[in-house]
Amino acid sequence: MVFFKGQDLDGTLPPAVVKLRYLKQIDLNRNYLSGTIPREWASAKLEFLAISANNLSGRIDYLGNITTLQTLSIESNLFSGPIPPELGNLVDLETLTLNANNLTGELPTTLTNLTKLKNLRISSNNFTGRMPNFFGSWKQLQALELQASGMEGPIPSSLSVLSNLTELRISDLRGEGSLFPPLQNMGGMKHLMLRSCNISGKIPSYISNMTQLKILDLSFNRLEGNIPDFGGLTKLDTIYLTANLLNGPIPEWIKGRDYRYQIDVSYNNFSASSAPNTCPANINLFRSFYGPDKSILTECLRNNPCSKDHYSLHINCGGNVISIGRIKYEADLDPGGAAKFVLMNDDSWGFSSTGDFLNVDSSSKDFIAENVSMIRMNEFELYRNARLSPLSLTYYARCLAKGKYTVKLHFAEIILRNNRSFYSVGRRIFDVYIQGELVLEDFDIEKEAGGVDKPVIRNFTAVVTNKTLEIRFYWAGKGTQDVPRRGTYGPLISAITIDSDFHPPDDRKRKIFLALGTVLLASTLVFTILGILRWKGYLGGRTSREHDLKGLDLQTGFFTLRQIKAATNDFDAANKLGEGGFGAVYRGTLLDGTTIAVKQLSSKSKQGNQEFVNEIGMISGLQHPNVVRLYGCCIDRNQLLLVYEYMENNSLAHALFGPEEGPVKLDWHTRQKICVSIARGLAFLHEESPLKIVHRDIKTTNVLLDRDLNPKISDFGLAKLDEEENTHISTRVAGTIGYMAPEYALWGYLTYKADVYSFGIVALEIVAGKNNTKFRPTDDFVCLLDWVGREQPRGT
Repeated sequence: MVFFKGQDLDGTLPPAVVKLRYLKQIDLNRNYLSGTIPREWASAKLEFLAISANNLSGRIDYLGNITTLQTLSIESNLFSGPIPPELGNLVDLETLTLNANNLTGELPTTLTNLTKLKNLRISSNNFTGRMPNFFGSWKQLQALELQASGMEGPIPSSLSVLSNLTELRISDLRGEGSLFPPLQNMGGMKHLMLRSCNISGKIPSYISNMTQLKILDLSFNRLEGNIPDFGGLTKLDTIYLTANLLNGPIPEWIKGRDYRYQIDVSYNNFSASSAPNTCPANINLFRSFYGPDKSILTECLRNNPCSKDHYSLHINCGGNVISIGRIKYEADLDPGGAAKFVLMNDDSWGFSSTGDFLNVDSSSKDFIAENVSMIRMNEFELYRNARLSPLSLTYYARCLAKGKYTVKLHFAEIILRNNRSFYSVGRRIFDVYIQGELVLEDFDIEKEAGGVDKPVIRNFTAVVTNKTLEIRFYWAGKGTQDVPRRGTYGPLISAITIDSDFHPPDDRKRKIFLALGTVLLASTLVFTILGILRWKGYLGGRTSREHDLKGLDLQTGFFTLRQIKAATNDFDAANKLGEGGFGAVYRGTLLDGTTIAVKQLSSKSKQGNQEFVNEIGMISGLQHPNVVRLYGCCIDRNQLLLVYEYMENNSLAHALFGPEEGPVKLDWHTRQKICVSIARGLAFLHEESPLKIVHRDIKTTNVLLDRDLNPKISDFGLAKLDEEENTHISTRVAGTIGYMAPEYALWGYLTYKADVYSFGIVALEIVAGKNNTKFRPTDDFVCLLDWVGREQPRGT
């Protein structure tokens, strides 16, 4: 046996090891070895090979020839290339750990030969393709870990045969989602993680039969419905249901858990009436409750109204109060925790912490990092401490005045080292979101700063519309987890600076402004009346679109015409996606790689200035998974353009009725998912959005599909604000024949039910696969709806 674990050995792996004919075990974990695995090792008779946490690289082709191996661990290195099919020759293998490398390609089917496998861990790689469907060959498997493996969903049903599993960790799957996988045969499960896997439907009640379950993590999915009764699972002390669509009341068995349990149900839609009067320190209820304004905290989280507007915020994350120049950074000393929301004494800011460190017993000391080395950087006080998170950390600022802000995020790697030691081979990778938008993906502090103990600052612009600003740091399963010790990973933030891009009002000038306001009020009313008359056409002239648009309070950004031309290659015909209600739509790519769709207002468009203003004004304030996202607009003289998120699969109409050479194939599950998602989008527009909106033109061409075939409602140019005090709106009829409700088409009688009728026609098209507008009438029926009415009694 060769055992040199954690000795900081450098150099390369010696080929001469193969000459030790009786050598069975090699443990070189946690060193500073580099280079490749020697070809000569292929003839060794090893049973145990562990070379994790080194700087080794190259391919792993020769390992498949060491057919005597029972344990193979190469975690946290730089190995690349695909898993060789020859690895299937290791028929005696019981443990295979490939985490945190750069392996690529699909898993070879020869791995089904590894029938003795008990532990398989292949997280944090760059594999491709769907999850394999050959779990049936690994019936002895006890631990399976596929976090951020690069593979796509859905989770295959063959997973159900793994009845011996006690640990299942799957996270950050891309591609197609699925319902909850069948796991009812896994009665011995202790650690169940299905995180960020695009799982929909309800949480199955059979989990209550997993009597050995200790940790349950179903966060960042699309689960809905009530939480089942898991109160009888006495060993279940950690529950993460963060960021789902769960509703109903928060169960009493959750509210009754004491400090020994950690439960996070933040970012859900529970009924506000079930909120406890006092929030337990071990239950995170941040943004847990349904309401018209989910930014409002619950009573137990101190829902105090803002006494005044703030225009800046400076936080020394994880550290004491300090002053640098004229800026005072507030202290952030709460130890945090695995499921905790902390609101500071003045209620102006706080943070939400979610997650515990895997494979270690987390304590309160694990959520704040301290730099014990000599610090020589500028403003070193900001980087003496930092706040850590094993999964998700959200800083929440309240009472900010409306407007644009500059957000500076201060980072420094103060845990990993850059010496010739295994302390330096770790990779910390995480994502950053501001106001729900991804601004940093796969961010590596050490790489960006050019080393450890070096500051790196990233600047962003954020728009505050409802007095709140959120900055979220999220670990998506990438990077190493065991360097320099097990449980070292996740977001690390040193300081946050938030400053308004506008000047706060001067109280000394307030009285003057009030006096001037009184004088100007009469003249303002006069100009307003004249403006209305001009807009209505009673006075001559034409309203300036540019003026109207600049008067809007957009929650998006403005683009220059030069940016749009560069993105679309000067509106190249090759980038043209089609024609919309306003004119041509083009595909473009911004400098940061973001793909966009640009809608160009045609000079011949029948939709005028006011419709264009309506569309920007309404869409800019709407954010929902099933409503198309508006990035911004461009105003340049007569050039008026809208910049949307790009939808890879065009419209639902194209998917259903597109050209024969390229329509998208929609199975029944996908069609059902599309119907449900459109309904959710409409429910948001009608009931949940700040502006109650009747769309008026729901049809398949106005439903777009993203890469994963998730539908999003678009085109609000014909939309009408639904005034809450009115039960209906009588208005000029505008829409598409074949989709309009009869009472609206005939009498102009408009309620949200008009959209429901249109949705019904769309649902018929989805189910029948027939286009309502191109349906050929006969003597028996004149449209798709008539045809369905005729066929329904026949049972066809």
